[in-house]
Amino acid sequence: MRQHDRKPSELLERDSEWKTLVNFATKPDLGATLGLLYGRRRQGKTFMLELLSEATNGFMFTAAQRYGPANLRTLSHAYQAYTDTVGAFTDWQAAVDGLLRLGERDSKPTLVVLDEFPYLLETEPGLSSFIQIALSPRSRAMRQSRTRLILCGSALTTMRKLLLGTAPLRGRATMELNLPTLDYREAARLWGIDTNADLAFRVYALVGGTPAYLAMSHGPVRGVRDFDDWVIRGLLNPASAIFREGNTLLYEQPELTDATLYFSVLSAIAGGAGRRSEIAGRLGRPDNALAHPLALLEEIQLVERVEDALHARRPIYRITEPVIRFHELIIRDNEALIVSGHGNEVWKSVQETISSKIYGPAFATISREWALRYAPREMIGGVPRGIRPATVACREHRGGHELDVVVLGGPGADRVLAIGEAKASTRVLGEEHLRRLEHVRELIGVGEAKLLLFGRAGFSVALRRSAAHRPDVELIDLAMLYGLG
Repeated sequence: MRQHDRKPSELLERDSEWKTLVNFATKPDLGATLGLLYGRRRQGKTFMLELLSEATNGFMFTAAQRYGPANLRTLSHAYQAYTDTVGAFTDWQAAVDGLLRLGERDSKPTLVVLDEFPYLLETEPGLSSFIQIALSPRSRAMRQSRTRLILCGSALTTMRKLLLGTAPLRGRATMELNLPTLDYREAARLWGIDTNADLAFRVYALVGGTPAYLAMSHGPVRGVRDFDDWVIRGLLNPASAIFREGNTLLYEQPELTDATLYFSVLSAIAGGAGRRSEIAGRLGRPDNALAHPLALLEEIQLVERVEDALHARRPIYRITEPVIRFHELIIRDNEALIVSGHGNEVWKSVQETISSKIYGPAFATISREWALRYAPREMIGGVPRGIRPATVACREHRGGHELDVVVLGGPGADRVLAIGEAKASTRVLGEEHLRRLEHVRELIGVGEAKLLLFGRAGFSVALRRSAAHRPDVELIDLAMLYGLG
């Protein structure tokens, strides 16, 4: 194993991403190559690239938000220090040519990283075109260089557009890596609480899987008894870096020109308005006026559009970032009280909201993620092609039954393999929950589908006895979700 193949001990999780980056950076073939790495801020992009540059003796330049030629001058100085040469780049086209020639020095590939690439585009919009020209099929870089150029950035819309439509770099990149937040199991390991499923779940429900939040929220949590104090000294502490993160995530996106509108949309979704008509109703706006704001929030990964598993064109919108949900539901309406030093009082008063509007959606989310990523195939009836929620109309009960988990698979990927209900309540689930699922299965007409009950607090003795003799029923508690049981 080559030394740089081994992931640095400082980098927690991100195994597959590290392998992808190493393979790109060390590919021995002649010809320069281009890769993109992007994702929301605080996911660890720069840290990973710094470690990769150190491991491969590569060149890395992180741009700053500056006017005029300041970044070009700074890049020149960094290039001179790296190559032990003199002479500044006269323009950005010369800089691109110089960077790509770094891979001509010997037979080994050379990693070159331009971090915060959108900042460079602000002062030199033609930079993408310069790279396109330099990487044309018969260019010097493609015939003589082994430079592995990575463009990195956090402005998601800007980075994605680099490869879309008629963009100059379309067709030039051989790697496009979108760095997501950590999933719930990875987050538990990062926080060092992966042996306590309920504590791991509660922390994930509040702050999600962004690596930087461990330090920003005065973590780690020092056990179950420390949980409430951790919330108060971190999430509800105005001096904490994470206290205003719910605001910051939105303001960091240059594409959002009307912050009030976007905050209003997020607040409506966090409060339980899932369909576009419901969100529009809360905002007092026409339904079609929200098409663009919702699409943009989805593009920057703060909201996800989830199709109903059983009905086409009936999407539900959900908050993807727990910190935003916490900010909209807890901090926004109580900020004055929190700032005045009453975080403890606020935390005690919002427990019902935490349980229903934060723990509830979070538990449903990790239940779907478990079914997709971690569930044994026999438990969910086969290979899943999609996991979605659904609403099933019921005349008998004069309303609709909400299904948190519908596992789709089989030929055409539309066969219902399993249906499930996820309950984050601290009360155990009983046989009445199983009877409800049986009723919904009859309504759908999928008699072969498995029945999945996800219970944060576990299951009654009677329910366990019933399930023990039924191959079509699976009981999944927190321990199983976290791989502990």
